[in-house]
Amino acid sequence: MGSEPDAERDAILAALRPVVDGIAATFGPVCDVVLHDYRNPEESVVAVAGSLTGRAVGGAMSEIGMRVLARGDEAQDELNYVTRTRNGTLVKSSTMVLRDSTGAVFGALCVNVDVTAVTQIHGLLGALAGLGTAPAELPTTTFGNDIDAVVDALVDVHQSKQRGSWAELDRAERLELFGGLDTRGVFAVRGAVEQVAARLGISRASAYNYLSRARAAHDTSTGGPA
Repeated sequence: MGSEPDAERDAILAALRPVVDGIAATFGPVCDVVLHDYRNPEESVVAVAGSLTGRAVGGAMSEIGMRVLARGDEAQDELNYVTRTRNGTLVKSSTMVLRDSTGAVFGALCVNVDVTAVTQIHGLLGALAGLGTAPAELPTTTFGNDIDAVVDALVDVHQSKQRGSWAELDRAERLELFGGLDTRGVFAVRGAVEQVAARLGISRASAYNYLSRARAAHDTSTGGPA
C-alpha cells in the first residue's frame, strides 16, 4: 500500500492526464505534451499526447528533465524557451514543475511546440524588410525514450567542447567536463557514473574521483553546497 505523499502525487498526476490531451488538441500536430513522474527517472513519462519529440509512455526524461531533477525542490519553471532537436526542428517549450502539498518537486508537465515554419517565415519577412539580422545560435536538446542515449549525447557534447579525447584533456578540463555534466543533472540518474566512465574509457573509481573533485571545486567557488 502506497504512502500518503505517494497517494497525493498519484492523484495530481491522474488529474493532469486529461490536461495533457486537452493542450495537445488545442495546438494540433505542431505540439506535444509530456507528463513526467520523477520518482522513476529512467521511465518518467506517464502520459504523452502528440509526436513532436517522439516520446512514449514509459520513456525517459530529456536532458531538461535531468536538470530539473538535479535541482530538487529548488527547481523552478522554465517557460517559453527555444531549443533545437537533433534533427534540426526548432521547438519552443515550457517545463512546469509539479509539487506536492509539502512543496517537494516530484514531476513536471512539459509543452513543446514546433516553431520551425514560423521562424522561417519570420526570417523571410525580415529579409524582405531589409532587417537582415542573423538568427541566434540555439542550443541542441536531446529528447528520447532511452535515458542511456540522453546521457551518452550529453557526454559527447561536453567532451566535444573540450576539443580533445579524455587522454588529451588536462586536469582542469577534466574537472570542467564532470562539473558541466553534474550541472546538467546527468548524475541524478541511477547508474550514470558508470555509464559516463564507460563512455570516456576510464575506470568507475576515476569517474567518482573526478565527480567528487568537481563538486568540491564548485562548493568552494560558491561558498557552500549547491
